[in-house]
Amino acid sequence: MKFVKMHGLGNDFVFLGGEDALRVEDPAALAQRLCQKHFGVCADGLVLILPSQTANARMRIFNPDGSEAEMCGNALRCVGKYLYESGAVDGDCMSVETLGGVKPIRVNAQNGRVVSVAADMGRARIGEAVKINLGGRETPFLPVDMGNPHAVTYDLFPGDAEFEHFGPCVERNSLFPNRTNVEFCRAVSPTRAEARVWERGAGATLACGTGASAAFAAGVKLGHLREKAEIFLPGGRLVFKIGKNGHVIVSGPAEISFFGELPEM
Repeated sequence: MKFVKMHGLGNDFVFLGGEDALRVEDPAALAQRLCQKHFGVCADGLVLILPSQTANARMRIFNPDGSEAEMCGNALRCVGKYLYESGAVDGDCMSVETLGGVKPIRVNAQNGRVVSVAADMGRARIGEAVKINLGGRETPFLPVDMGNPHAVTYDLFPGDAEFEHFGPCVERNSLFPNRTNVEFCRAVSPTRAEARVWERGAGATLACGTGASAAFAAGVKLGHLREKAEIFLPGGRLVFKIGKNGHVIVSGPAEISFFGELPEM
């Protein structure tokens, strides 16, 4: 089984496409095996690129713990690069089916190679703020649905030790029966914010496309950010704007790490 490892700002995935993707019988178990740090390829998830009846392709995303994610912005941009550079799609505009809906994307290519990808992440659906006790402090979080669930706060930007403790506490809080991704944010200016993301089923990652989208949407809602701003994550920068239709549009890189081949499993 041939694979390609790609990443967006260090948020890395093992991608299987074509016949190899169709042959995977137990993607949850395969994700648990491949994503291991020392005994596998090591990645933040496994992505299968499959045929679709409603879009140019369909992607399924599996976290290191085997759970399936509805959406992932960084993986989505990488799929756009894969489809363009493999010749599966003619032209720079395409769409990808996900469990969070069909997502339109546009690649920016130079000399046949994709250097960045813009993705329509859809409309952010923001709920009423909830408060969660973290270290004796009632911390407000905004629930944000980006096709997958997020809890965003601009009231706490923890250090490493607190982040590793608070992240799973919020992810598994009883307020979120299906668990949630968690974003701890701080606004630096009206056009820039920083975010640390604890991903549901994956833990701390260098970047998260839907997480950064949720952080941006929440920042706009709370009045911290303008409708065009940058979100800085540990792995780098993503650029956001609110489109004319009210959708969140994100632009950022998608890069190939290496190609490989898996033994028959």
